[in-house]
Amino acid sequence: MRTIALPYGHGTLDLHIEEDHLAAVVETSMGSLMPDPSEGGLVRAALENPIGTPRLRDLARNKQRIVIVTSDHTRAVPSRITLPLLLTEIREGNPEAEITILIGTGLHRVTTAEEQRRMFGDHIVDNEHIVCNDAFDPTQFTDLGTLPSGASFKVNRLATECDLLVTEGFIEPHFFAGFSGGRKSILPGICSEETVKENHSYKAIASPYALTGVLEHNPIHEDMVCAARRVNVAFILNVALNDRKQVIGAWAGDLEQAHAAGVQFVRTWSQCPSITGDIVITTNGGYPLDQNLYQSPKAVATAEACAGEDGVIIMCCSCLEGMGGSHFAELIQMGTPEEIDDYLSAIPANRTIPEQWCPQIYARILRKHPMILVTTYLDPDTVRRCNMIPASTPDEALAIARSIKGENASVVVIPDGVSVMAVAG
Repeated sequence: MRTIALPYGHGTLDLHIEEDHLAAVVETSMGSLMPDPSEGGLVRAALENPIGTPRLRDLARNKQRIVIVTSDHTRAVPSRITLPLLLTEIREGNPEAEITILIGTGLHRVTTAEEQRRMFGDHIVDNEHIVCNDAFDPTQFTDLGTLPSGASFKVNRLATECDLLVTEGFIEPHFFAGFSGGRKSILPGICSEETVKENHSYKAIASPYALTGVLEHNPIHEDMVCAARRVNVAFILNVALNDRKQVIGAWAGDLEQAHAAGVQFVRTWSQCPSITGDIVITTNGGYPLDQNLYQSPKAVATAEACAGEDGVIIMCCSCLEGMGGSHFAELIQMGTPEEIDDYLSAIPANRTIPEQWCPQIYARILRKHPMILVTTYLDPDTVRRCNMIPASTPDEALAIARSIKGENASVVVIPDGVSVMAVAG
C-alpha cells in the first residue's frame, strides 16, 4: 500500500492505493528544483540582466507616473519578494516617481485589504498606492478599438495614462491560453468585463489551438499579445515556481522575449509523458487555485489527457469560497453536459456570459468522462447538479471510481494537475 499526499487547501489529503494498481504518479521535474542561489538572488539577477530592454532603473529615468500591474489573490505570484525589488529598481532610476500598484483581477472579485497584506506584506500596503481593477466599473476603462479577433479592447485607464507600464507575474501551463504570465497581466488582468468575455468566447475556447502549451495560432494568446503591445508594456518580471511556491527561475525585460525565455524553461521542466489510466486523480495544487470550483478545470483538463476512453476523473478541490462566481454556478448546474454545450455554442462572441468558458470546458470533459469531486465546502446536492459525483476523501472517491471501472482498474495520480503538461509519448 502506498500513501500519496495530494495538495488540498493549505494542507494535503492522503490517498492510499495498492502499488500494483498504480500505473504512474505524474509529476513535473520543476517540483524538485530549488532556488539557486536564493529566490531574491534569482529575481535580482533577472532585473540586472533584462532580455531585450535596458534595465528598469534606466527606463524609469524622467518617467513621472509609473504603474506596476500585479496579480490578485487567486494567483501565487511571490510579490513579497518581487515587488520590493521592482520598487527599489524603479526608485534607483527615479526617486521621485509616482508609483501605482494596479492589481489585475480579470473578472474576479476585488482583492480585500487582508489579502493584500498577505500577498504584499504590511510595509507595501501601508506605504504604497494600491488600486484594484474592477472589470464591472465602466468608468475605469479607456476604449482602444478592437483586437485581431474583432473583440473590443477596453483597458484600465491607469495603463494608458502612465509614463511607464511594468508588469509582474508567473509562468505555468494554462489550459486555453497556452501559458500564463507575460501578456496575461493586461488581458484579462486589467481589462473590462466586455473585453475579457469576448477574449474568452465560445468560439475562441473551441479553437483547436486554444490548448495547454500552445501559443502559435492560438487566438486567445494573439489577442492578449496585441493588447499588451498596444498599451506599451515596457518591462515585465516573470518567475517560475516549484511545488512549494518558491522562485526557481526569473526573467525580466521585453514583453515577448522575456516571456518566451520563461516559457521555454517551464515547457522543458513541466512536460511529462501522457500515461493513460482507467482512473485519473488530480488536484489544483492546493491554495490559492483550489479556492473555488470555477478554477478547477485547469487540472481537470490535464487529467483528461491521461484518462482512457470513458476513464473516471477524480478532482480534489477544497472550494473554500464555494462555486467561484454566480454565472459559473448557474451555467454549470443548468442541465446535462450536452445541454450546457448546446446553450453556450449559440451565444455570439459579443454576448459572451462571464465565466462561461469553464462550464464549456467542463461540458466537453463530462461528455466523455465521469467525474468525482472531493470537496469540503460544497454540499453533495450541489456537486450532483454540476454533473459530478460527490466524495469526502480521495479514498472514498477511489472506491466509487472502482465501482465504475472495476477493482483492477489502473490508476494515474497527478498530484498537481495545474503544473503538468501531459504530452503524448
